[in-house]
Amino acid sequence: MSDFMIRFFISNLLICLLTVSFLGVKQLLGRVINPRMQYGLWYCFLVLLAAPFLSLIPAGLLKLPGGAGFFRSSLDLLPSLQGGADARALVPEGQLLDFAVSVSRNTPAGAGRILFLLWLPGIMVTLAGIVKTQAVFHRIRQSALPLQNPEIRTLYGECLRELKLKKPVPVYSTAFLKSPVITGLFFPRIYVPIHLISDYNSEAMRYMLLHELQHYKHKDAFGNYLMNLAGVLYWFNPFVWFALKEMQNDREAACDTSVLELLDKKEYVAYGNTLISLAEKISLRPFPFTAGMSGGMKQLKRRIRSIASYKPPSFRQKALSAAVFAVISLALFGFAPYLSIRAAQDTDALTTEAFTNVVSVDYGELFGDFDGSFVLYDMQGDIWYIYNRVQAEKRLSPDSTYKIYDALFGLEEGVIAPDASVLPWDGTAYPFAAWNTDQDLASAIRNSVNWYFQSIDSQLGAGSVQDYLQKIGYGNRDSSAGISSYWLEASLKISPLEQTALLVKLYRNDFGFAPANIRAVKDAMLLSQTTDGSLYGKTGTGRVDGKDVNGWFVGYTETEGRVYCFAANIQGNDGATGSRAAEITEDILSRLGLPGRAGS
Repeated sequence: MSDFMIRFFISNLLICLLTVSFLGVKQLLGRVINPRMQYGLWYCFLVLLAAPFLSLIPAGLLKLPGGAGFFRSSLDLLPSLQGGADARALVPEGQLLDFAVSVSRNTPAGAGRILFLLWLPGIMVTLAGIVKTQAVFHRIRQSALPLQNPEIRTLYGECLRELKLKKPVPVYSTAFLKSPVITGLFFPRIYVPIHLISDYNSEAMRYMLLHELQHYKHKDAFGNYLMNLAGVLYWFNPFVWFALKEMQNDREAACDTSVLELLDKKEYVAYGNTLISLAEKISLRPFPFTAGMSGGMKQLKRRIRSIASYKPPSFRQKALSAAVFAVISLALFGFAPYLSIRAAQDTDALTTEAFTNVVSVDYGELFGDFDGSFVLYDMQGDIWYIYNRVQAEKRLSPDSTYKIYDALFGLEEGVIAPDASVLPWDGTAYPFAAWNTDQDLASAIRNSVNWYFQSIDSQLGAGSVQDYLQKIGYGNRDSSAGISSYWLEASLKISPLEQTALLVKLYRNDFGFAPANIRAVKDAMLLSQTTDGSLYGKTGTGRVDGKDVNGWFVGYTETEGRVYCFAANIQGNDGATGSRAAEITEDILSRLGLPGRAGS
């Protein structure tokens, strides 16, 4: 929630700019777009207001069930390959060295918590105001009586036929309202003030009933709920509140236009006079879930001017209005990815829908309390085996698994070479003894030496690093967090599915890099060889505020002419290390009869 609040705050800055721009465009093109479409544009605006909250919805709920390919829950689909006992361990005592330096999120988390603690009370106060107002209106509902006046009931029936509405809306009379309103999403009701019934004027009453029925016909009650929800969530944003007020104004203007389309030209003035005659009686404080002829004097003046100048639109004007509406709508929706936290991270994320052969496997008992996933790709069989599809498609910080590719970038740019990869230690005392010495590529990968790869990046430069991320399509390709830390629980993100797909490209050298450089990285990843095959891999651990929250093990295994690329990830409050992810992977490989580390 803390991260969400930080991003939500930033999103609101963009929303303020979008609101001003949107209102400016509406003002500029107001004469081109008809009132009904102007009101429709506000629904696009409401979608933008919803975009920042998409990240709070579980990813699985945003996907349709099923997917491309076929899904089978069977472990027998993989060939059983029995490993031999004759093995040579390349890592001391068969152990993976999983060194990780803790990063801190105290400042953003603290700021996020403060923002949340400020935001939540405002929501509660705003909701309390709505509840209080609705309680008042509930008492009005309880005291209202079904409309009995025969003349008005007859007139109401004519209005229903005029609008071709087959399902009538119940009409009630009340002494506690000053102007007619309609309320209710699923069970709508129209409420007519008794003083308007007593001072019955058939012409004025017809206009009022037509107006309320237009709200019903166009489902404006649904818009009311959305506007109130937006007002609650954005209680602190004056730009949003102003926009919502304008939306209400445009709703009434759209209703006026819909009524005018039913009237003769000579009746336009009479309809405007009805608004004027009601001006002193109209409530200036409408109830939140009602729609009617209410509004302030400034709004009424705008509506009356619009009514006075109204002319039925020609076909050309309607077509132009529709075209402009479509362009503005598309432009607004184009900003949604910038407001959505999830969309900003995962707009182009790889999903299982990209593949034809996908097999669902269940390793839940191996992951225990961790929220994890496992992906394995059979290169010869062209089959993807996936545990926890939703988590497998989720982008996370790569941590030290990224060093595989960072090493490759350094080799390609000549910062290091396959036969000259030693970088000198600068004497800085690091928390792990294995780091406090000169390193070559093999030892840097094995000991996960941060300074070695940070040195490569500093020599490459931020521009080259970004270019290489784009070239190989590494996750979200975002190195904006800084050249020394972008892969350490920061801006760079990649999913287990994408990790596996990249390993396939690395193995085949689909990048088009120098074969000697690809071979050097593969050799540095080699963990174990047996008579039955070899295991290549790299761990990664995300340590935040002293707790291991993100564990990776990625790599591939070769056996009897077949290659299997894999990626395992675990998430937890603590204890989610690369070593633990490797242990889980070892168990899975063992079940499948695929080579693991010697002695494991």
